[in-house]
Amino acid sequence: MAAQLNLSSTRCPVMGTAPRRSSVSPSRAQSRRSLSVRAAKTENGPTIAIAGVTGAVGQEFLRVITERKFPYSNIKMLASARSAGRQYEFEGETYTVEELTEDSFKGVDIALFSAGGSISKKYAAVASAAGATVVDNSSAFRMTEGVPLVIPEVNPEAMAGYRAGGGGIIANPNCSTIIALVAVAPLHRLAGVKRMVVSTYQAASGAGQAAMEELELQTREVLDGKPVTQNIFPFQYAFNVFSHNSPMTDNGYNEEEVKMVKETHKILGTSDIRVTATCIRVPVMRAHAESINLEFERDISEEEALRALAAAPGIQVADDRAANRFPTPLSVSHLDDVFVGRVRRDYSRDDARGLNLWVCGDQVKKGAALNAIQIAELLL
Repeated sequence: MAAQLNLSSTRCPVMGTAPRRSSVSPSRAQSRRSLSVRAAKTENGPTIAIAGVTGAVGQEFLRVITERKFPYSNIKMLASARSAGRQYEFEGETYTVEELTEDSFKGVDIALFSAGGSISKKYAAVASAAGATVVDNSSAFRMTEGVPLVIPEVNPEAMAGYRAGGGGIIANPNCSTIIALVAVAPLHRLAGVKRMVVSTYQAASGAGQAAMEELELQTREVLDGKPVTQNIFPFQYAFNVFSHNSPMTDNGYNEEEVKMVKETHKILGTSDIRVTATCIRVPVMRAHAESINLEFERDISEEEALRALAAAPGIQVADDRAANRFPTPLSVSHLDDVFVGRVRRDYSRDDARGLNLWVCGDQVKKGAALNAIQIAELLL
């Protein structure tokens, strides 16, 4: 029996905004997206392959394709040998998952990869050689010279000249980098960021479907007074907070923190911005939160910052000081935009060149699948 892809999600209400603060109505939470192509299945659409379709991001690819009515003529659903033969009902048709092999990409125009770095390293170049334009969600090619690292709201010009069916690889940035830079880039354009200090509070979804399932299981086990099952992380995850699980480097930073530094420089096109990050795993299901402190080259007021954020694509301002209502991971889950609040001057400084932000975004969606589909839209 074919599995029915659940395209409906329970969405949590978005918080209100104070009248005195520059803001965007929560009812428009999906209205201001970057370039969007509307067509759905069509004879003239590209053939799409999804490598890693059975994973959390692979399934989100399908949801986003439906939500944005992304044009396609056919979809090839690819996964490991153990998932081959599985069936999915998608937009009224039954698709059978095929084993990912070197022959999987014949006739494919766009290949969406989210099967891990080792799979991308093995098959992305093969897909490109077959004529597919690859959008890769892993870290395999992000810092590779000549491979664009793209957030469509921030640096779409980096992928100029790439077209569906023309081959090549485009890298999807790290989820924390995407969520941070969607918010930071408009302010950088306005006043020039000199230094960024970011602390992330990262959800289980960033570690995959198995981590999400283990968080739910552990929560039940703790509440029932049972020993917790620990298969994914070396720590109890439920009701706990710990340093990001990526490997540590010799300088004391973990790889997630290093990614944020290097990717910020590549995406913004400058290594002059000083960046430091602390990345933490928190027991939240699927949306990341980030505390960001920025130092600018010139004075910038809260009002200027709020106007720039409210006018930027892919951002919703939720900054209600009177009601103490700001973005939360729960309230932004399943939503497209990055939400920004707590916009305030850095009073540790004697000048007006520092701001603090609180940023939340759905890691599975904008942090992964949506960003990749937006890149694919630019290929058409």
